[in-house]
Amino acid sequence: MIAFNPMSIRLWSRLGPCGAFGQAALALPETEPRTLILTADLCSFSGLERFKSQYPDRFFNTGIAEQNMLGMAAGFAREGFVPFATTYAAFASMRSADQVKVNMGYMGLPIKLVGLTAGFSVGILGPTHMSLEDLAVMRALPNVVILSPADCTAVVKATLAAARLSAPVYLRLTGAMNTPIVYTNDFDFEVGKAIELRQGRDVSLIATGSMVYYALKTAEKLEAAGITASVLDMHTIKPLDTAAVEAACKRKLLVTLEEHSFTGGLGSAVAETLALKSVRPPHLILGVSGSYPHAGDYAHLLDLCGLTPEKIAGKILETWKELF
Repeated sequence: MIAFNPMSIRLWSRLGPCGAFGQAALALPETEPRTLILTADLCSFSGLERFKSQYPDRFFNTGIAEQNMLGMAAGFAREGFVPFATTYAAFASMRSADQVKVNMGYMGLPIKLVGLTAGFSVGILGPTHMSLEDLAVMRALPNVVILSPADCTAVVKATLAAARLSAPVYLRLTGAMNTPIVYTNDFDFEVGKAIELRQGRDVSLIATGSMVYYALKTAEKLEAAGITASVLDMHTIKPLDTAAVEAACKRKLLVTLEEHSFTGGLGSAVAETLALKSVRPPHLILGVSGSYPHAGDYAHLLDLCGLTPEKIAGKILETWKELF
């Protein structure tokens, strides 16, 4: 049984999202006896060494064969198992796109596809390993639930929640090791239900994944400039919590924040919701512009793309002055 206490939360933070997933995986056979885990030659990177050792009959390394891994996971799911399949998010969403479409989108098999190192997490390996389009790909597929946890505590919560769902799930992991902590205690994680972390009257910040922590820091900087901002953790991209989006429209400016392309991700999902409203506030979409930066470490790439609290706050203040 997983204990959500300060010691475990600090440990998960140090391990990073992949390590936190591996810690959560150890509890899966106990909470969901039908669990199996497959990986495309990323056992250690997925934090699965202990799982492999403790449950060798539940662990399958397909080698660097992501499409085949999805086919195997589909077979296991058809036989009543709950398969988790792990690989780099770029390969999960793009290299295996047809297998994901057919087995998860079309057939609706309850495969839990774990997209490791989404966004810039392994940006040092270059654009081939950057995953800035995966939300757009997965959102276009019917039936697929998309989870994007804010920190390592939320990664554990999302992993356990995914195992309980009878639907196909894409679990998107962003951030690096020593991930900033958003949730310092146990909390309720409900698929499809956003979490308000901070209240404010002027700006609504809707963030997902690694950007939730940066949204909180951005709110602090905006407050110093006399602007109060609410912060919403939109940990489920699909199904989107449209009620929370509509509530956020009560403020003067709506800002979405994601470690993903401007196109097709959280910003697009929120914009689609707002398009159906006759009255809506201005919407600023912050993410990665339509280009691939050169290889670099995580912090450098976030700064380069304007995804640090200082630069995010600067863009919001600039927009605020233009509008109001």
